[in-house]
Amino acid sequence: MSTPPTGELAVPVLHRAARIEDAVHRLVERRLRRTGWQTNIVAYAGYGAPGWVRVMCRVLLGRPDRRQGGGRLEKVRGWRSFTTLPAKHARVVIEAAGVRHEAVADRSGFVNAVVKADLPPGWGTVRLSLADADPVEAPVRILDPQVRFGIISDIDDTVMVTALPRPLLAAWNTFVLDEHARAAVPGMAVLYERLVTAHPGAPVFYLSTGAWNVAPTLTRFLSRHLYPAGPLLLTDWGPTHDRWFRSGMEHKRATLARLASEFPDVRWLLVGDDGQHDQEIYREFAAAHPANVAGVAIRRLSPAQSVLAGTLPAPLAEHESSSGPVGQKWLSAPDGAGLWKLLRQADLV
Repeated sequence: MSTPPTGELAVPVLHRAARIEDAVHRLVERRLRRTGWQTNIVAYAGYGAPGWVRVMCRVLLGRPDRRQGGGRLEKVRGWRSFTTLPAKHARVVIEAAGVRHEAVADRSGFVNAVVKADLPPGWGTVRLSLADADPVEAPVRILDPQVRFGIISDIDDTVMVTALPRPLLAAWNTFVLDEHARAAVPGMAVLYERLVTAHPGAPVFYLSTGAWNVAPTLTRFLSRHLYPAGPLLLTDWGPTHDRWFRSGMEHKRATLARLASEFPDVRWLLVGDDGQHDQEIYREFAAAHPANVAGVAIRRLSPAQSVLAGTLPAPLAEHESSSGPVGQKWLSAPDGAGLWKLLRQADLV
């Protein structure tokens, strides 16, 4: 970043939509604080390696009667997940491996900080606290330096049936449908469990264009349907500093590139579906980072599901496999059982 002659860092001008959103938030926040609403920390699963950890959480305003023990929020489902108000620029203290760090939330109340921490491989925790909120524990997955295989999975129509991006059905699934009514994609949980068993220490990251508002719901869904635990890599809905609405595709591209940079020795199995842009994004990533891609597994939607999702059937035939650059395998099947069969034939397990 260049430095202007005054010696101060240039501050980007916010998009008009973001300025309007901030003004509304300031007005609402003043009123809610007068009625007793308080700040709460919603912790998300982070990740890292020996020596560092990426910590993610959001600081939100909430009614005191919605708080449970340890500062956790009660379960919030459907449209209620989106009726939150961020506590902008709140200062969060991160305690990792006995060392204290401080991070500042952005305009969405989101904290995304990489801090030094000497944590052992496996699952651990970091402690998050605010001056006026109860502390919470955030789980973190520390990758062993010897790990050479990992899984990056889409969520919508890959592990959970949502029929995105059809607008009305997507809105129903997101804002109205109870989380217990959401269906898991057949065989995918078994597939992931078999993969992590075949590759001890292999991490699973769940990459989606979904909003951080639904992270607690998604975490409960994955646990209830026996998917391996792993960090969620979601995005913030609404205006950004330079546009009316965030780009889900750019979020996925940037996150994949970040993981390739953070774990250069890991080769990823990329898992998605043919109902959105997963194949396009994965092909771009595989071309740019061929040494970081072990293979691509695409769950094929049925003709009826493709119509619901507003897409055309993918070019790969059912149960077809093909080779990509640097020995990559591109696999396609309608469910987890079919993908497992192809993965075994491709010597990826």
